[in-house]
Amino acid sequence: MKVWIDQDLCTGDGLCEEIAPDVFAMLDDGLAYVKDGDKILSEPGGAAGLAPVPAGQEEATIESAEECPGECIYIEIDCPTLSGPGRAAPGPSFGRFRPPKSGTRAGP
Repeated sequence: MKVWIDQDLCTGDGLCEEIAPDVFAMLDDGLAYVKDGDKILSEPGGAAGLAPVPAGQEEATIESAEECPGECIYIEIDCPTLSGPGRAAPGPSFGRFRPPKSGTRAGP
């Protein structure tokens, strides 16, 4: 699992850092950024700040995305590669998603 933040959508509430301080950090500009170990990915930020989620932090990362008022946290999940007779196996792929807000219903 990997995560990044769209700083253009960030409202600076800091819920992500509160829920998952090993994954997110707030900087002096009032915006949230993703951490990769001890490094804060603030240059340039955005999708270029994609970082792996530390082991054991997956649920907190998803909760942060669900609770984010700016809906600016994006999660990428490794998808298993399909292979077998008649199927090409191009290599690993990723699914990018924004978890729905808690208490909301998906679909019509």
